[in-house]
Amino acid sequence: MPTKPTRTKPSKTIDTFPNPNPERDYLVHIEVPEFTCLCPLTGQPDFATFVIDYLPDRLNVELKSLKLYMWSFRNEGAFHEAVTNRVLDDLAGTLKPRFMRITARWYVRGGIFTNVVVEHRKRGWKPLPRVELDQFAPGSNIR
Repeated sequence: MPTKPTRTKPSKTIDTFPNPNPERDYLVHIEVPEFTCLCPLTGQPDFATFVIDYLPDRLNVELKSLKLYMWSFRNEGAFHEAVTNRVLDDLAGTLKPRFMRITARWYVRGGIFTNVVVEHRKRGWKPLPRVELDQFAPGSNIR
């Protein structure tokens, strides 16, 4: 039985739990609408919505630890591309998913929106043929 994380401060630790259905490919869709970090040039805050889609293999991410991990970037300076790739590297390195895609939708700065999309594929993993389904609308988890 996994232990409950007790952290309540920003942390780079990503907790996991065993995939309850490792025999099946299934999508985990997570939206993080309050990501913040600092511009490395000006020190001003940058804001983004991170969309994390992954097909777990043996592990799933524990959501409270993910929240604390994402919060840990709040006072760090990072370019959009660098921090998006770092989040992918950290999550994929911990979870070792079959597939992971992270889309970072950065809010407007100086009249420019930036989206950064990065992907990880497990070596040797072959996806099943794609089945077209309705997509999750941005903000679909907002009630």
